[in-house]
Amino acid sequence: MVVSGERIFVAGAAGVVGRRLIPLLRQSGYQIFGTTRSAERAAELERSGVTPVIVDAYDRQALVRAVGGVSPGVIIHQLTDLSGGFTPDKIDDTLARNARLRIEGTRNLVAAAHAVGARRLIAQSIVWVYTPGPEPHSEADPIDPTKHGVLALESAVLEVKPGVKHFEGVVLRYGWFYGPGATDDQVELVRKRQFPLVGGGTGYWSWVHLDDAASATVLAVEQLASGVFNIVDDEPAPASEWLPYLAACAGAKRPMRVPRWLARLLAGEVAVVMMTEGRGFCNAKAKRELGWELRYPSWRKGFKEGLA
Repeated sequence: MVVSGERIFVAGAAGVVGRRLIPLLRQSGYQIFGTTRSAERAAELERSGVTPVIVDAYDRQALVRAVGGVSPGVIIHQLTDLSGGFTPDKIDDTLARNARLRIEGTRNLVAAAHAVGARRLIAQSIVWVYTPGPEPHSEADPIDPTKHGVLALESAVLEVKPGVKHFEGVVLRYGWFYGPGATDDQVELVRKRQFPLVGGGTGYWSWVHLDDAASATVLAVEQLASGVFNIVDDEPAPASEWLPYLAACAGAKRPMRVPRWLARLLAGEVAVVMMTEGRGFCNAKAKRELGWELRYPSWRKGFKEGLA
């Protein structure tokens, strides 16, 4: 059990999860140190009660020094690089840069954790990496080793190092985020009728509200459980259900429907796969082992409250 008042080092503290996570950690009495590469973001972190640490996750030596200067008991890895955007002309580059951060940044952060004797490292991962099989997918199902650097991230966090004692790695496979700052752009596209249903809208999505993602992360700090956890809500749903409902909550007209070939031209192959072939995931392990209780067990409640 982590002791209240202990130091926690949050890599990527200024991200969408970090902004919801920091207040919860502070309420529990932890001392929070958060990284950013931006002086402007550092000032924002300081205003939120976080001691900012300006460091580049690709610079291993600098990162080890930064973590060593804090000597945290727990490190939380929320690093992402999605600033390139997801338009068809940019998505491949965005995914490649984010995969590089997952691989190299995670490796450096794990090295820093071991160097300073941290007891626990909790890392952000994603659920949509499982290989095809019975659904909803549980953590016991195999993942696709080619997907977005996820296998390298999870292996680095969960690897048992010879001679390294009393260290636990935790991987949180988050679902699709929604909530303040996470889906604003998508909701605007829905209102403009520029977010269509593709084909039959048969792809399943597992959502998670940012507040529930943050609460699960706090539990991962405080509980003794380790390993991999799916952090998703209770209701995987096809795009044909959640997208029209989102439009109604946002006061928009019903989404248009476009064939796959046209969506492929307009939005790219990745978007087509998500909207037509996405799969659902199970959160039973997180509920059982972390004691996770969702504020928004269904996206229906979250969409309605957030957009009404």
